[in-house]
Amino acid sequence: MTKVLVLYYSSYGHIEQMAEAVAEGARATGAQVDIRRVPETAPEAVVKAAGFKTDTAHPVIEGPDALAEYDAIIVGSPTRFGRMSSQMAAFWDTAGGLWFKGTLHGKVGGAFTSTATQHGGNEMTVMNIITNLLHFGLTIVGLDYGHADQMKIDQVLGGTPYGASTIAGGDGSRQPSEIDLAGARYQGRRIAEVAAKLAA
Repeated sequence: MTKVLVLYYSSYGHIEQMAEAVAEGARATGAQVDIRRVPETAPEAVVKAAGFKTDTAHPVIEGPDALAEYDAIIVGSPTRFGRMSSQMAAFWDTAGGLWFKGTLHGKVGGAFTSTATQHGGNEMTVMNIITNLLHFGLTIVGLDYGHADQMKIDQVLGGTPYGASTIAGGDGSRQPSEIDLAGARYQGRRIAEVAAKLAA
């Protein structure tokens, strides 16, 4: 059975919702899917002052060595000025031993994100995550135009061919739309399908 990890960091819950949709899509293929968070690195006072969402059903990943257990790793992070969050970057910075050994070579990867605005860096952030995954030897699967709704222009939408995304609004009030979540499910399914084919 194909094993898929959805690894994410979420400050306000938008990426958490997207992670659940990615996992739903991967599970639809029959894959075994785990959802894990990376550790929070912001000081507790900052977390409280900023109103970060701290209640979640998803456990923190035990450490980078856990990545070796999976056939596919799908990474989600909100944008921080056009790049992944420092929390997600800090986790990957601890995985140098896996890089050195080539442990993740040949696994399948993908990325998803959220931004405050449509032009707030969602493509840059996804590419920033993908750059890390390529250095670790993963084969990347994006959000192809089989998810045709990402081409609509009659409403505010996330979605890029590089990976699923959503728009949170400057105050975080916009939640992922059904089209955004459908894109996440689609990408999760495609990644799990590719991982199963490569493992066959």
